Amino acid sequence: MTHRDIRRHIGQLAIVGFDGRSVPPALRAIAREFDLAGVILFARNVESPPQVADLAAGVGTLARELPLWVSVDQEGGRVARLRSPFTEWPPMAALGRAADEQLAARFARALAAELRAVGVTMDYAPVLDVHTNPANPVIGDRALSTRASDVARLGRAIITALQSAGIAACGKHFPGHGDTSVDSHHALPVVEHPPERLREVELVPFRAAVEAGVASIMTAHLLVPAVDEERPVALSPALIEGWLRRDLGYEGLVLSDDLGMRAISDRYGAPEAAVAAISAGCDCVLLCGPDVDQHAIVLEALIRAVEQKRLPVKRVEDAMARQRRAKERFLSGAREAHALRGWREVIGCDEHQAIAREMAGYL
Repeated sequence: MTHRDIRRHIGQLAIVGFDGRSVPPALRAIAREFDLAGVILFARNVESPPQVADLAAGVGTLARELPLWVSVDQEGGRVARLRSPFTEWPPMAALGRAADEQLAARFARALAAELRAVGVTMDYAPVLDVHTNPANPVIGDRALSTRASDVARLGRAIITALQSAGIAACGKHFPGHGDTSVDSHHALPVVEHPPERLREVELVPFRAAVEAGVASIMTAHLLVPAVDEERPVALSPALIEGWLRRDLGYEGLVLSDDLGMRAISDRYGAPEAAVAAISAGCDCVLLCGPDVDQHAIVLEALIRAVEQKRLPVKRVEDAMARQRRAKERFLSGAREAHALRGWREVIGCDEHQAIAREMAGYL
């Protein structure tokens, strides 16, 4: 790959946020210059199902060689960017209490149908953290269970159902955010466990996700001193290339969590963190803030790092190849760019509401 090719396609290493309920000119400009991997939607981008569908179609027009991901955090419970009239799902702890793989699969198929109806193609779910710390301020009822085996079993069911319905799943937050007492949105949590405990508990659901062919895995913004005393997970070759790639045998897409979270931003600027994350083995970084000009600065920093040989061309080529394979797997069918038709038959329908009520009955 030539430096010119890298400059033209460096955006394949980033999924970005933006402001507004339609594609803004600044996003169109950086997509034209850098060829973005995709976008992530937040409540600020969402008004109604037809509007989300139109927005997704607009994002589709930004594609160059490869289509863009239209991604979202739609877990259920308190982490859900798509609210009523979309089905409002209970937190995932409900599925853990039900301990029913069939219910988990029915939930995931229904969730996928609503996402697909408005053009969303990647969901940052399921949460694969094992909720072993009751004082955890960020995971809590987002986790499927306090037992690693249950998280693995139900997580696998959700991944399989989402992906068989055409939505790329994302297991998070590797190598496990369940036993922390600090929210990584505000500070850097530390997981003090030895490697043996991590392998026996935290890694069990991720091993199951890898076996299930999960499309992507998101790294946690954590410090795991037993493996890497200095670098948070997203910036740690020992954890990404070592544990995730070599030990778990994962060949799919590795994403960083948002580089704007204070666990990272208090210690590194986003450009520096992005270079370190891609160098460490992440294939794509999340830049969730709405400032598209700042995203462009990060992409320019990646280009500079390649030019200065701080970021090997081979590592960039490898990341882009993984991105391409994931997109060929999930985005190969051309999606029609049209306003949503018949959304009332899918979104918030009686069948989906019944599944949500059944889940809520276990809380």
